[in-house]
Amino acid sequence: MTDAPAYCFHRSFEPQPKKTVQFDRDYLLYAVEGAIRIRVDGRRWTLPPAFAAWIPAKTPVDVIVNRPMTSCSVLLEPGFASAMPTRTLIFTMSEMARTMIQHSRRWGPTQASTDPTAEPFFRALMDHCAEIAALPSDLWQPEGRSSAVRNAIAYTEAHLAEPLSFANVAAVAGASERSLARHMAEEVGMSWSQVHRRLRMIRAVDLLVGTDLQVLRIAGDVGYSSLSAFNAAFREFSGMAPRDFRRTRVDTK
Repeated sequence: MTDAPAYCFHRSFEPQPKKTVQFDRDYLLYAVEGAIRIRVDGRRWTLPPAFAAWIPAKTPVDVIVNRPMTSCSVLLEPGFASAMPTRTLIFTMSEMARTMIQHSRRWGPTQASTDPTAEPFFRALMDHCAEIAALPSDLWQPEGRSSAVRNAIAYTEAHLAEPLSFANVAAVAGASERSLARHMAEEVGMSWSQVHRRLRMIRAVDLLVGTDLQVLRIAGDVGYSSLSAFNAAFREFSGMAPRDFRRTRVDTK
């Protein structure tokens, strides 16, 4: 326990199965190395170093670590970051925010309670995060309610490197194409082709920040035979070229 109004939690994790966590403090969740997957408020998200999650106190979160990752997160007394929203939010981290949260590692629970420079620093960090959080990320992973939609999404995600057709996916899901299309639109607000593309991009994000694979190899692993087509799709999805996105990783060594 600490009486510090804000402090940094910095720790490396090995792969581990899903775990549900809940905090008494507001939580700025950030991975400086690797990527972390969370499920919160009914949606799944992949968080590489380009993104952070703002999670208000008492919010249950499912956390999944598929590959080694390092967290550099900030826990704050409720109300400390009054400009932040009262709901969960995923947003893109600016270069300044990434640098500041790296710098905050010096203030763990003990150090933050004894160093008078810690509190104003964390206030400045959260004021900046409130500014950049005004444009939230849309990097959530589709999930369905019905078994047909869940099966279709699971099959699509498991076969991203292979040529897929909607007819084949519908057959595997045990539904007609018309029925599956209707349920998918109702449950996730997307067509299957949109879901397919999003799953490709989320997998690409995971591989770009969690491995040292060449971009050409990653393009093939998510089903693109053309590097230029992959680059164009990824830029449209994230606003960056894949190589530039990979550079958003922050070296913690």
